[in-house]
Amino acid sequence: MLSRFARTKPPSFSRLRGGGAAVFRATLLLGAIGLCVVPFSREPQRQGRTPFLLTEAERGIEAFPLISPSTSEGLRPDPVDFSPEELRELNRRFGVHGPQPRLAQLFTEGIDQLQPLRTHTLGRLEELRPVILSESRRHGINPMLVTAVLFDELQHAKPGEDHPLAARSGLFSTLGPAQLSLGELVKQGLLPADATQEQIDEARMQLLDPDRNVRLLVGKFVRLKQALGLSGQTLMNASTNPADAKAMATLAYLHNGKLDYPARVLRYMQDPELHAFLYGSRKPITSPLI
Repeated sequence: MLSRFARTKPPSFSRLRGGGAAVFRATLLLGAIGLCVVPFSREPQRQGRTPFLLTEAERGIEAFPLISPSTSEGLRPDPVDFSPEELRELNRRFGVHGPQPRLAQLFTEGIDQLQPLRTHTLGRLEELRPVILSESRRHGINPMLVTAVLFDELQHAKPGEDHPLAARSGLFSTLGPAQLSLGELVKQGLLPADATQEQIDEARMQLLDPDRNVRLLVGKFVRLKQALGLSGQTLMNASTNPADAKAMATLAYLHNGKLDYPARVLRYMQDPELHAFLYGSRKPITSPLI
């Protein structure tokens, strides 16, 4: 039975008449797209890993990331490939988690394919572009990292969470374009740990303010860089420096807490449309009647 099945030839286009050939072509196309969009598995690259995260005792005075010798031989490490030791240390110090369930990841990938939603998200980012550039430049944070995180959070925002009534109710634990919590304000010294209800309500309104929220996101990255022992004013570049790519993947991981998040953020950082949005020149549109 199996040998007969193996010898069976697929139908050729010449034997399919009318709409049959079109359906066959469409089926092949959709199958190819599905294989590209939803990979069955991802093998972690164990060779050439950048041993980035060190414990507080191991770091001592030297706090810069280390590059394994294999990277100088042309083998670029995968920045989102965290070793078991790194994961344990990140969990101990920052309480991060593993990846979200595969079904949730597929849903997120499906959301990213909706072009109208993407256009809407880019429109909201356009309003934040000045504060993204100014705050990133002032604190030495890569603006593409900030843009990628904002793009992801805005793209997957929950309906109604930016409404003041919903914010005051405490229904949502994170608020604003960057999805920050009251705990981040506490960590940055902007809200007392034993804040009154009036202070909490005011803090929630601050998180809803888009420009204020972006400034807090940049401040969060500054805080995390200091906690990881990274140089404060050195602008990281994921495209040319494997250690910087690992550092930014770690910052993204600590922002969201899910292990599948850094790969998504680094993919957004390479998005040509986001690059054009952030760095492209803009010329005012002049009416032909003027």
